[in-house]
Amino acid sequence: MLDLDLSGLFSPQPDASGAPTVQILTVCTGNVCRSPLAEQLLRTRLAPLDVAVSSAGTRALIDRPMDADAVRLAALLGVPADDSAAHRGRWLSETELVSPDLVLAMAREHRAGVVELAPARTRSTFTVREFARLAADVPDAQVREAADAAGTDPHARMRATLALLAERRGVVAPPSAASGDDVVDPYRRSWETYQLSAAQLMPAVEQVLRVLRATLA
Repeated sequence: MLDLDLSGLFSPQPDASGAPTVQILTVCTGNVCRSPLAEQLLRTRLAPLDVAVSSAGTRALIDRPMDADAVRLAALLGVPADDSAAHRGRWLSETELVSPDLVLAMAREHRAGVVELAPARTRSTFTVREFARLAADVPDAQVREAADAAGTDPHARMRATLALLAERRGVVAPPSAASGDDVVDPYRRSWETYQLSAAQLMPAVEQVLRVLRATLA
């Protein structure tokens, strides 16, 4: 059974220009299960910070709605129904990689696809579970110290935090074969597989939320 955390539900608060400052992109294959669920969880829980979250797929089912079981998971995890209902699959292209401050891939194959399209995104692209693994032993105070050293600009603060985590690649122990850095793809599989996918995703999302709040709040 999923341990449901329904805290952190707020209405988004854009800046005075109407455009959120920091942008996050989540990426999976079809953009109908894992990445939209991650997108919606982050968007719901990061409000009222000035952050926009979107998603795309490396082999997207273009204009397809979110998978029904992924919608069911999203609802159980506190995502507003309208948010899930509005989703349509979107193809990952170089254009989508121009503006994000952070790209969170659902699996290593998706991270490789992002870096192939936009090599300059190497240090700002992580699998979501890799991000969590690298961040796990970094306290909030250290995140804030790195971000504060970069000044008040939110993009610069994000770059400083992501550089801090990227430097830990090759230092932090790699994941075990059993855990890995991927979130399992549940598409067209059993409800138990959807639950497993969410159980892998949620702890990673919580680490992302912690680090971003320490960086931007």
